[in-house]
Amino acid sequence: MSKSLSEWRPAVDREIERVLPRELTADYLRSFFGEGRYEYDPDAIEDALSTPVWDLLDRGGKRWRAVVFLMLAEGFGADPTELLPYAVIPEILHNGTIIVDDVEDGAEIRRGEEAVHHRYGQDIALNAGNALYFIPLKIVERNPADLDPATRLAVYEMLTHELNRTHLGQGMDIRWHNSDEVAITEAEYMEMCACKTGCLGRIVGRLAAIVTDQDDDVEAELAAFMETVCIAFQIADDILDVEHSLDRAGDFGKAVGNDVKEGKKTLIAVHAVRNAAPEDAARLQEILAADDTTDAEALAAIEIMEETGSVEYARERALALVEEARDHLDSVPLTDDVAAELAAFAEYVVERDA
Repeated sequence: MSKSLSEWRPAVDREIERVLPRELTADYLRSFFGEGRYEYDPDAIEDALSTPVWDLLDRGGKRWRAVVFLMLAEGFGADPTELLPYAVIPEILHNGTIIVDDVEDGAEIRRGEEAVHHRYGQDIALNAGNALYFIPLKIVERNPADLDPATRLAVYEMLTHELNRTHLGQGMDIRWHNSDEVAITEAEYMEMCACKTGCLGRIVGRLAAIVTDQDDDVEAELAAFMETVCIAFQIADDILDVEHSLDRAGDFGKAVGNDVKEGKKTLIAVHAVRNAAPEDAARLQEILAADDTTDAEALAAIEIMEETGSVEYARERALALVEEARDHLDSVPLTDDVAAELAAFAEYVVERDA
């Protein structure tokens, strides 16, 4: 998978730049967004849109959603280079959610630098992040690869459905981390992941199936595969936050316990509150509810999670989801090499170290 990521990423970034150039001209704005009634201000739009977006993109990110789309297209016998414009749809959407999520979470750091809303202002961040929800629709409108009208309509309807569910997941997550109690069930946590993270993955699978003219059953199996992988990905992210916090303990200047400090109700936290000794569960909830949490308090919370076996429980759940995801590939008519690479990818999202 790492080879595919490194091979395709430059092409993906070039395609994103075709959709949203770093430098915006009046000609680009007219051709992409339509003639203005009076006159666009390209400099203002560049400063408020493309500059903050490219600042974020240039910091890194694996682009794996775009690459998986291209792998699927190739696995179905299509030419991935012809479908490259569609590959950037989930990647652009993903970065839009990052910008908006960071505002909603009050995040300080993103990809090793200050979050977009801290660098450019909350107003610019929200406008740019929200714009990235809609710019991909222009790709479908411009119709690369000459999709027939029914296929284009199917793409529009799919994006509408999945993006609506994405916001349900984010709504649950916001409500929970603003609550003083860990009062959710594991099933509710899993549904939040299925919506918030899983829907972007579902877009990858469903889009690949739609534009390569697969039947409904194949589309459904791919959607289930990607959704399940993304839930495992989110749980693995929760585990990484704990492990990296333990690695950084005592290392001056390194962030410790970001999820704890933000009061996030992760699967690890949900399991710990349900299974820790009553006094430990109460202490954990107290730390998660605090407005200002020190590194020492965050580490104390993490220690409770570890001693309760909650980190290992989350790891086991993530690995079980990987096996479940692989089962969904069995009836998908992909070439053997692509099917094998996707199965390896499912394992990668859990075993990765960053």
